[in-house]
Amino acid sequence: MFDLIIFGGGLGGCAAAMAACSKGLKVLMTEETDWIGGQSTSQAVPPDEHPWIEEFGCTAKYRQYRDEIRTYYLKNMPVAGAVSREGFNPGGAIVSNISHDPRVSVHVLNEMLSPYLLTGRLTLLLETAAVSVTRTERSLQCAELVSFRTGERMTVEGSYFIDATETGDVLPMASMEYVTGSESREETGEPHATEKADPNNIQGFTYVLAFEYDESGSHVISKPEMYDFWKEYQPAHWPDKMLSLVGPHPVTLERREYALFADGSKFPLWKYRRVYSKDQYDVADANEVTLLNWPQNDYFIGNIYEMSEEDKKKHLHGAQQLSLSLLYWLQTEAPRPDGGSGYPGLRLRGDVVGTPTGFAKAPYIRESRRIKGLYTITEQDVSPASQPARSAKKYEDRVGLGSYSIDLHPSFTGVSYVDIPALPYHIPLGALIPRDMDNVLAGNKNIGTTHITNGCYRLHPTEWNIGEVCGELAAYCIQHDRKPAEVRGNANALHDFQQTLREAGIQLEWPDEFYEKR
Repeated sequence: MFDLIIFGGGLGGCAAAMAACSKGLKVLMTEETDWIGGQSTSQAVPPDEHPWIEEFGCTAKYRQYRDEIRTYYLKNMPVAGAVSREGFNPGGAIVSNISHDPRVSVHVLNEMLSPYLLTGRLTLLLETAAVSVTRTERSLQCAELVSFRTGERMTVEGSYFIDATETGDVLPMASMEYVTGSESREETGEPHATEKADPNNIQGFTYVLAFEYDESGSHVISKPEMYDFWKEYQPAHWPDKMLSLVGPHPVTLERREYALFADGSKFPLWKYRRVYSKDQYDVADANEVTLLNWPQNDYFIGNIYEMSEEDKKKHLHGAQQLSLSLLYWLQTEAPRPDGGSGYPGLRLRGDVVGTPTGFAKAPYIRESRRIKGLYTITEQDVSPASQPARSAKKYEDRVGLGSYSIDLHPSFTGVSYVDIPALPYHIPLGALIPRDMDNVLAGNKNIGTTHITNGCYRLHPTEWNIGEVCGELAAYCIQHDRKPAEVRGNANALHDFQQTLREAGIQLEWPDEFYEKR
């Protein structure tokens, strides 16, 4: 019998485990791959963060995670003398101030969990997932797990459960109320909502590849089986073929030209998600490494949940083929500034992502199934058009902070980018608590957002904050014999729980200047 069972070992799951174990709970965490860390590791997506992250706007544990990534590089790598150690960015990427090799995140997260693993407070089951759960009225009782490694099945019982999976897998298993895709404008009142609800209007996903550039080498892969299809594929909302250095601008939707490497004013894709920058280290023979997670390899032909297993496999394969086809096109046909074609020196680096293929261990999922929570975050909560201060709605039940624009990638139903401003926001406790369950919490991208606000609540530091609060809440409920909804609904209990979060290093308010009128 466990106090808490966490499904999913991504950033939210890891943060939940740390918080719950630090309060003395006996915790079980499952993870479908053999790497914990989710977005940062098995999906190979460098942390995407807000501009104030170095000073404020995240939890103390998330700051420790970032600090230990930097420390790892500064301790173990020959950082060049001219490179500043303050705010060191290992990959020198555009997208992140802490872009780094996914293997470093795996190491750091395992170290952060090690006190609980070594003492037996935390049981971690890798390559394991739930296949069914048992529900009695408003509570889960137990879950049946399967080990992908051995095929063994086991049943585990828990007092509390957190669904920290990437796609909200427990929600349908437990027959919970949940939402997929977009809500209607009539339902939410959101200016950018679709006119009608569309459960298939879900952001595309991406199979990330890791590769390096060996300028004098030739490492062209075999022609992918779906290359001819992808070479000719042009979505209706795309200004050119997918396999090109052209795409829609995510904000204006105008035609935008890219370059593989720096080339005048064109956006340099190589530097976008680079995780090893050779200029930052005194290593003579190491090539730069980047991650292929660009507009051109977003897969939006079909979803991988809410469908048959056969269709899921078809779309996973199609997404892999898209990424491989883009790489092959870059190696053989991409136009170069010198008038030539192709960069044959591009070489897959499976070691970086821990696979023999070069693919990340799991697809990068932007949009999950979402609970119907005690509160649903809408565009009006975070929009500068609706909120008078420099920060978004300041909920009475706030349990954390985050900031990111509303960034929706093209969807399975042909909707193009939606990229609109959002204020630095707060995380309401009510969005983490399902309205139809008493001992289940949402610990990843499956919280009570809408399709629109998922676009700003889905990034790394926010997922971590969500998971950490879920771990703290499970511990608080067990200690005080209260249900999550009771903690939120009782003013004294809510205030006490918020003080517990502050003592744990979870920031609940932006600095004063963010509340000033614009």
